[in-house]
Amino acid sequence: MKSPGLRWWIVGLLFLAAVLNYVDKNTLALLAPTIQRDLNLNDQDYANIQNAFQVAYTIALLASGAIVDKLGPRLSLALFVGWWSLANVFTSLARSVTSLSVFRFLLGLGEAGNWTASPKTVSEWFPAKERGLAIGIYTAGTPIGMTLAPLFIIWLAEAFGWRSAFVVTGLMGLVWLAPWLLLYRSPRAPSEAISLAPAEGERAGVRGNSNDTPTTEPGWTWLQAFGRVEVWCLLVGRMLSDPIWFFYQNWYPKYLVSARGLTQTDVKITWVMFLAAGLGSLLGGWIAGRFIKQGRAPERVRLFVMLGCALFMPLSPLVALVPSVGLSLAVASLIVFAHLAWLINISALVLDVVPRRSLGTVFGIVAAGSSVGAIVMNDLVAKLVKHHSYTNWFWIAACLHLTVFPLVTWGVLRRKPQAPNSNKA
Repeated sequence: MKSPGLRWWIVGLLFLAAVLNYVDKNTLALLAPTIQRDLNLNDQDYANIQNAFQVAYTIALLASGAIVDKLGPRLSLALFVGWWSLANVFTSLARSVTSLSVFRFLLGLGEAGNWTASPKTVSEWFPAKERGLAIGIYTAGTPIGMTLAPLFIIWLAEAFGWRSAFVVTGLMGLVWLAPWLLLYRSPRAPSEAISLAPAEGERAGVRGNSNDTPTTEPGWTWLQAFGRVEVWCLLVGRMLSDPIWFFYQNWYPKYLVSARGLTQTDVKITWVMFLAAGLGSLLGGWIAGRFIKQGRAPERVRLFVMLGCALFMPLSPLVALVPSVGLSLAVASLIVFAHLAWLINISALVLDVVPRRSLGTVFGIVAAGSSVGAIVMNDLVAKLVKHHSYTNWFWIAACLHLTVFPLVTWGVLRRKPQAPNSNKA
């Protein structure tokens, strides 16, 4: 049976996977004050636990891309979601910094694969002019998950204890597996050919100014990908800009408690900030898509949107300098709104410049840069809080996007220009 709208159902499931991914990932951050008190953990212990996750996440990003390219999105994403969901359930058994670190390490090994399997899926099902929106939809699951998490997780912890939050959210991931395995089919199957109709510009022998790459084009090996300048530029771009997003996930709730005097229950107000991030991810992809549909080069459109986003980042110190919690939250919301729009477009650039056969591998390599940046950020913030204050971090955050933007621009635009408008369908 033909399913012309199947690709949108699939991206809907990717959205739900992203929601679960970030609910599971951020349960610890939301309950940090309670867990630290219960398990007698200090801020350096907390940073080390977060880095156990990030080390595993980095390793998994490098490996999971190859797994996705080998097994395909259907089986690989089912494997990843099942793994991280069980790891989250087991986190409820933690009794010390060591056991909590081990369970978070296992969580990181599974969660990274979501971000290599999802773009691979988009590359197979969507033409260039729709990829920014498709990536925006599933990436919106990140902040939407975090919008819901403060309300849901804190309620669970208050009603049934903090351990219950890990059990319930983990079991939700196992439930997700059923519709994914039942619904997902290869877009290359004859019965699904109608789903690819919008992408007929991707026919053999046609390559546009984005990566509407024919399946006959050879891919890059892992070593070849590391030898590409554009891959390194995108990797460094993620490494220097993504720590902003990781900070607001891992540390901003703690900042509100320790520096602004909020209680654990009060932290629920962070749903506003994560809702803003979700809107940023959708708007970032939508704006780029509108210009690309007009025939403009995808790479240049995405870079233009990214520059506009980067111009908001110098506002970061105001998060700490404004007098009230409400104003701090408003500025933080604007920052994450702009960063998510940036993130959508730098992610789509990978799809624009990399052969489709290698997307999982390369996306994992580039995203590993993001994880390395998070590891450095966690240690840096812990030291700044111990010896100085959070304010120092906000001044650093003000400069990162504008610093790395010229490098990303050079790495992407140095490639040989392709024929314009050949990606229209």
